[in-house]
Amino acid sequence: MQLQNSDTGDADVIKEKAAEDSDMPARRTGIHGWLDGVRSTRTGALTLKIVIGLLGGLIVAAGLIMVPFPGPGWAVVFVGLGILALEFEKARKVLEFGKDTLRAWTRWYKRQGWIVRIIVLIITVAAASVIVYFGLLTLGIDVIAIAQRFI
Repeated sequence: MQLQNSDTGDADVIKEKAAEDSDMPARRTGIHGWLDGVRSTRTGALTLKIVIGLLGGLIVAAGLIMVPFPGPGWAVVFVGLGILALEFEKARKVLEFGKDTLRAWTRWYKRQGWIVRIIVLIITVAAASVIVYFGLLTLGIDVIAIAQRFI
């Protein structure tokens, strides 16, 4: 319903009062407001779901490929899940599960003494070294043979 009033100031006051009395949530700003605007049409919602699904899926896949190698594999997986969580509830649940598991692991690790921390570090470095060695070996680079030539 639109008010016919020559003074737009009165109409603005009435709109503000109606907005205060309304049960509707406030309009969001930033990226969430933009996403709400795109979702406001059926075509926009479907396009957004497809784009978010493809982009998030590619980033998660790239992160999973990087996981065995030293570097930011898990961080990339979490970024991809964060993107997917914008549109998909299951991705949001998986992301929350991952964050809870990481928090639990971090709390456990902080409670441990130095001996356990050093053992965990040694196992992590050993596993990363084995993964890098076999990864390079599949590319035809034998770092042990190269090192033996220098000894």
